[in-house]
Formats: sequence, C-alpha cells, structure tokens
Amino acid sequence: MGGIITKVGPCRLTYRDADFHSLARSIVFQQLNGKAAATIFARLTTAAKADPLTPEAVLKLRLSTLRKAGLSAQKASYVRDLAARTRSGDVDFTKLPLLDDAGVIEHLTQVKGVGPWTAQMILIFALRRADVLPTADYGIRAAMKRAYELPELPKPSEMEAIAERWRPYRSIACWYLWRYLDGPAEM
Repeated sequence: MGGIITKVGPCRLTYRDADFHSLARSIVFQQLNGKAAATIFARLTTAAKADPLTPEAVLKLRLSTLRKAGLSAQKASYVRDLAARTRSGDVDFTKLPLLDDAGVIEHLTQVKGVGPWTAQMILIFALRRADVLPTADYGIRAAMKRAYELPELPKPSEMEAIAERWRPYRSIACWYLWRYLDGPAEM
C-alpha cells in the first residue's frame, strides 16, 4: 500500500452531505459510468427544478418525466421510494450521524434499491467514516487483485484479512485503491 500512496500522492477525498440529494445521487450512479450517471442526475435535478434535489420535487414528477431524464423504470421506482420514505420520516438523515455503521446500513437499506454497498458509499463520502471496507465493490476487489498480485478477485474474507492492517483508515485506503485503478498499468 505504501507504494500506491507514494505514486498516487496526497489523499484528496471529497465529501458531500448525508442527505436526500446524496442518496438519490448514489442510486442514480449505481452500476453506471460516472459521466453517464452525472448527465442523468443533472437531467433529474433540472426536471425537478431542485438542486439540491428534494423528496417533494421528486414526488411531483411523473414516471414518464423520470424516464425522459434517463432513469430506468427500476431506478425511477427506487428514487420515488426514497422520496416517499424520506417525506414520511421512515428515512431520517438527521439520525445518521448518531448511528454506528451497522445502524446506518440498516436504516438506509429499508429503501428499495439501497443495498449495503450504497449505504457504505454514504458512510465514506457523506458521513466521513474513516474505517469502511466495501467488500462488494468491484473496483476495490480489482485493485487488491492487481496490487497484491492475486490469481483472482479476492473474496470478502480475503479482503478483510488484507485490509486488517489499514485499520482504522480503511476508507482512505479504498480511496487510494480506486485512484490506483485510474492510473497507468505500471503503478
């Protein structure tokens, strides 16, 4: 890991707020290329006439409008479920900082389309939790395989073993691993 840190340079992890807008953004970005997802999310905020995006603005939009913005029918239903649950108080973003990591994951995964990975991204990039290891993240798995010259993508238990020495800064290590994948192959 030391070699990766040296080649990547200083950590420039950026954060966003732990709010409806950020979680809706995370849902839109799931399994999409970053540029395409950013375009779709920009269209969504434009259609909703709300930046930051609000539950009320989303709930005013018709399904056809969400689809025209570029959301799949499934993601449109996820964003609407998040909006409805936020408006009803079932999802309460003000509670998140008070919860431990497992509590945040449990609270957010009640929303359709929000799994542990998405909740972990909120833990890292919104709640600024320093010790999160998203073992389902393909990028982290691929970076570990490459950096540690593993014969195949590591399983969660292997990832945990490798990352044990990074505690209590596994989130920072993950940022470096993501950047490592972005760099030249000889890194």
